[in-house]
Amino acid sequence: MRSTTSSFYSVAHNRLQHYLRTFRRRHGFSQAEIAHLLGTRSDTKVSRYERFRRNPSVLTVFAYEVIFNAPARDLFAGIYESVHRDVRTRAARLLSALESDANSPRTMRKVLLLRTIVESGISEAER
Repeated sequence: MRSTTSSFYSVAHNRLQHYLRTFRRRHGFSQAEIAHLLGTRSDTKVSRYERFRRNPSVLTVFAYEVIFNAPARDLFAGIYESVHRDVRTRAARLLSALESDANSPRTMRKVLLLRTIVESGISEAER
């Protein structure tokens, strides 16, 4: 059975950058109420976040996580997927460069972590 949040973005290629408006409306909040919870005076910022015209700060991302009791990776699913894919690509390149010199314990620790990152593909269950 799929979680409630995964039903918002069932096809990986059609995921939005985030689902802030969806979560807000699902919980019945107005933009002004969310602005209040975020600690801002105006709902303008909320509107800009929801319309993809402004990216929230890390503090705001965590506030949204608290407000909706949902992980940031679910709220910002499209952004998360993009970052995940980019980091895995860069980790694979760095892994290739370091594997040839994996003699020292320090380098071996890096190699093990990089392998974990490269092998951490997004599972079908999360799509």
